[in-house]
Amino acid sequence: MTRLRALATAAFLLAVFAANADLRFAWLSDTHIGSPNSEADLRASVKDINSLDGLSFVIVSGDVTEFGSHAQFVTAKALLDPLRVPCHVIPGNHDCKWSESGATEFAKIWGDDRFVFDAEGYCFIGLHEGPVMKMGDGHFAPQDLRWLDATLNATPRGQPIIFVTHYPVDNEIDNWFEALDELKKFNTQAILVGHGHRNKKMDFEGVPGVMGRSNLRATNAIGGYSLVEIKDGEMTVAERAPAVETKPVWDTIRMEKHDYAADTNQWPRPDFSVNSKYPRVKNRWQFNANWTVASSPAVAGRRVFFGDGSETVRSLDLKSGTPQWEANLGAAVYSTPEVADNRVVFGSTDGDIYALSAKTGSTVWKFQTARPIVASPCVAEKIVYIGGSDGHFRALDIGTGRLLWDYPDVGGFVETRPLVRDGTVIFGAWDSYLYALDARTGALKWKWKGQSPGKLGLMYSPAAEWPVAAHGKVFVVAPDRRMTSLDMADGTQIWRTAQWQVRESIGMSADQSRFYVRTMPGIIAAFSTEAAEPRELWELDGHIRYDINSAMLEERGGVLFYGSKNGVLIAADAKTGGLLWEHKLGVTVLNTVVPLGANDVLVADVDGKITRVQAGR
Repeated sequence: MTRLRALATAAFLLAVFAANADLRFAWLSDTHIGSPNSEADLRASVKDINSLDGLSFVIVSGDVTEFGSHAQFVTAKALLDPLRVPCHVIPGNHDCKWSESGATEFAKIWGDDRFVFDAEGYCFIGLHEGPVMKMGDGHFAPQDLRWLDATLNATPRGQPIIFVTHYPVDNEIDNWFEALDELKKFNTQAILVGHGHRNKKMDFEGVPGVMGRSNLRATNAIGGYSLVEIKDGEMTVAERAPAVETKPVWDTIRMEKHDYAADTNQWPRPDFSVNSKYPRVKNRWQFNANWTVASSPAVAGRRVFFGDGSETVRSLDLKSGTPQWEANLGAAVYSTPEVADNRVVFGSTDGDIYALSAKTGSTVWKFQTARPIVASPCVAEKIVYIGGSDGHFRALDIGTGRLLWDYPDVGGFVETRPLVRDGTVIFGAWDSYLYALDARTGALKWKWKGQSPGKLGLMYSPAAEWPVAAHGKVFVVAPDRRMTSLDMADGTQIWRTAQWQVRESIGMSADQSRFYVRTMPGIIAAFSTEAAEPRELWELDGHIRYDINSAMLEERGGVLFYGSKNGVLIAADAKTGGLLWEHKLGVTVLNTVVPLGANDVLVADVDGKITRVQAGR
C-alpha cells in the first residue's frame, strides 16, 4: 500500500468509524426447533443472553425450525420472545423447503422475512435465499434482489455494512454472484452466515465472511451461540457456552474502507458453453414474471397458465408468450394448475382452492380450507382431487366447487399432484406415508411407509414426487434413496432396492413400458414396468452432476425431457437413452417441464421465467 493510499484510508477511518460507538450483539443460528433437544438448547441460550450486560440486539441467521411448520414457527417465536433486546430473524432452507405455507407464514409470524437496521453507525442487512418448496442450491429470489438493491442504494455512501444470510455466499447459492456483486459496490465489512453448523472463517471473493455455529448441542450437553463485538476498528467473534463461559476469540475482522471494484481477479461464474454445442436449440420466447415461480405451467389450447409469488395467476399466449390476463388473488400461488371444462384449477397459500375462467381469469368458484395450500390438483371425470396443509384430501365438483368427499386423516401437509388411476387416488404426504384412496368415496384403501434404517423422519416422506403407475404397480422414489414397487391393489411391496441413489424425480413412458428416474449423481435411467424385480433398460449421463431437484421426467413424441437444479434442460431418446441435446436456460431450479412436442417444450424456473424452447432440425 502506498503512503498516499494509507493516508487516505486512515482519513476515511477517522471520518467514518470515529462516529461509530462500540457494539456488542449475540448471534444465534440453526436453532432447528422441532429437532431433538432444540427447545431446551434455545431456552438456555435465551436465558443466558438475558443475563449478559451490554448486548444491543440478537440476530438469528436461519434454519429457525426443522420442518417449517406453523406449530414449529409458533414454538420458536415463543422461545425467542423473552429476549430483553431486539431480535432480528431470517429463515433458512429448512424453514422454506418443507413448508406447508410455501414459506409465507414466516413473515406473518415475525413481521418480515428480511431485516435492515442501523446500530452505532453500522447498517445490518438480513436476507435469506430459500429455496422455496425446492431441493436445490440456495437462491436469491428476484423480488428479494430488488429489495436488496433498493436497500443498499438507500444506505449512505461509505456506511459500513454487515450482511447476514443463511447459506455461504458462494456456489452453494446458485445465483450468489447477483447478491455479491451488489454488496461489493458498497462498504461491506463482513458477511455472517449459518448453515454449516460450525465456526469457520470464510472469504467471499474478497469479502470477509464468518460462519457461526448451530445453537444445537453436538457432543456437549449444551448448545451454544456466538458473541460478536465491534471495538477499536475490529470485529471479533467468540463462542459462548450458556451459563458456562465465553471462549477465546476465534476470528477477527479489521473494519476498514473497502474498494472491491479495484479487485482485478476474474471470479468464476456459471458456464453456458453447453449451448454452443447445440445451436439448433433456441428460446422461441420468454416471459419474465420477476417473482418466484415454484410450480409448473399448464397448457390448454392456445393458452399457458401459471401462478407465482406475487399473488398473481397469469394467462399467456402460447404462440408468442404475450400476457392475456392476470388475476391477483392476495396470496402466493405455488400450485401447478390443472385445466378442464374451461376452468383453471389450483390451490393458493390463502387456503382456498380456486377455479378461474380460462378465458377471462374471473373467479368461477373457490373452496375455503383451514390452511395454506401448496399441493397441485388432478382433474379426472369432472372431479378435482387435491390435498391440503390441514390434514385433509378432498374431491370437488369441477363445475361448482361442491365438496364430494373429504378424507380428513392425512398426518402431514400435501405438496404433490395426485395420480388418479383405475378408481384409485394415490398421493404422498409429509408424514412418511403414501396413501391410496377410493376415487369415488374417499375411503382409505391402504397406506404405505417405506423409510429405511438410518433414514427415518418426515423429511424422507414420499411426498414431493408425482406418483406413477403401470401394470397394477406403483413406483416410488422417496428421499430415503430407495426405489420401490408396490402392488396398486393393496400396497404390498413387490420389490425395493437401494442400488440407485434415487430421490423424488420420476416419470412414466407414454406406452407404460418404462418408468424413468434421475439419480442424485445426475444419471437418468429407465426401468421396466413389467419386470418382477428392478431391471434397468438404459442409463444416460446428462453431465449435470449432483442433482436433487424434485422435478419429474416427462416424455412426449418419443423424447424424454428433464430440467436440472442448475438450469439445464435435457432431451433424450426415450427408448434408448441417447442424448439428443442440452440447453442451459439459467442457473437455478427448473420446475417440471411441459412438453408440447418432440422438439418443443415449455419450462418455468424458480427465478420467474417461463420459456418456450424449440429444437430445430
